Amino acid sequence: MFRQKIQKTIADRQMMAPGDKVLVAVSGGADSVALLRVLLQCGYSCVAAHCNFHLRGAESDRDEQFVRQLCRGLGVELQTVSFATEAYARTHGVSLEMAARTLRYEWFEQQRTATGAAVIAVAHHRDDSVETFLLNLVRGTGINGLKGMRAVNGRVVRPLLEVSRADILDYLDRLGQDYVTDSTNLQDDVTRNKLRLDVLPLLRTINPSVSEAIAATAQRLAGVEEVYRAAIRASCSRVTDGQDNIHIGRLLAEAAPEAVLFELLHDKGFNAAQLRDIFRSLSGGSGRLFRSPSHELLRDREWLWVRPVHRAAALPVLHQELRTVDADFQVPRDARMACLDAGLLPAPALELRKWQSGDRFMPLGMKGFKRVRDYLRDRKFSLFQKESQYVVCSGGDIVWLVNERLDHRFRVTPSTRQVLLLWVTDDDI
Repeated sequence: MFRQKIQKTIADRQMMAPGDKVLVAVSGGADSVALLRVLLQCGYSCVAAHCNFHLRGAESDRDEQFVRQLCRGLGVELQTVSFATEAYARTHGVSLEMAARTLRYEWFEQQRTATGAAVIAVAHHRDDSVETFLLNLVRGTGINGLKGMRAVNGRVVRPLLEVSRADILDYLDRLGQDYVTDSTNLQDDVTRNKLRLDVLPLLRTINPSVSEAIAATAQRLAGVEEVYRAAIRASCSRVTDGQDNIHIGRLLAEAAPEAVLFELLHDKGFNAAQLRDIFRSLSGGSGRLFRSPSHELLRDREWLWVRPVHRAAALPVLHQELRTVDADFQVPRDARMACLDAGLLPAPALELRKWQSGDRFMPLGMKGFKRVRDYLRDRKFSLFQKESQYVVCSGGDIVWLVNERLDHRFRVTPSTRQVLLLWVTDDDI
């Protein structure tokens, strides 16, 4: 019966074809041992893969030795690897759990390619998915975090996802198959273990079938999430400028603006409290600045401007082209290109720099000078836009406010004989 359940799951979820080779992650615990045994019974060609993370001393080595003996007895090819997990975690500033996860999945993919396997099978079961659901619920999450574990995630498949831990242990007992036990799974000082050892048993006193009920809910939410995701993609497209910046008016016109804001910003490092503050700021004045480890967000008049914290320090490139005016010449009508009377420039050398306090110029069409600060304010530039505004100078005079306005004193007139064309290239301009 157990084998039939697994075969049905594989077929229903289209995990792999009958003749596929499968790389099976085998730790030596009950779940992974059952996965290897049942896939062999189903007729799949299996290669076992075991990671020794050296986190539990002699117990880690015991697990590796057990897996070696198991695979030898089953006639299964085995690939093994040892990781300096603690050193990796320190170097990368991540938890041991995250370090182990990163290391094993990167290595699994390398071994999948090397062995010609179609997929990587891991032994997560229904109870694991339920724990993930509860863990995300406790920590706070969007609908995506309430789907539980995915049965198919790229090349990673989870054939045991519709059977319980009790089903697995019963299957191994009927086979007479032994396994090893990770002693850390019996401790309740880790959040996931607290859910497994304390919370779920308590919930079963209310509903003995609580795991099945949560798993069914997660599966329904997976379908709902597909509909939600399509609607969210459409909303995000409507409220953004094609990049990361968000139009406040369009956002607030959406049916669920706070949900759209969450989807746009949660992967940019803003935590739940910041996201609430950002949403509340939409009903207030402009000027508030929010920062995450990777991004900063400015609440401006009409826009939420979003940009990475680490920005390139290199100057953009100023391009110049000198042309002689003839009968066919026309001044380009493009704000991103300046056309100057070359004979009026105070100095042949041009300087490209950020604008500075006190800078002033004579905007094209005006008879008097205007401070650059006032010009940018009148144009309703955001703080981010002001910070990235450049000017081109000749002999100390501003001749062009880049991509904005030419200085009137250096405009092309009927008496102009040579023109200097200027344009700037940079990803941020």
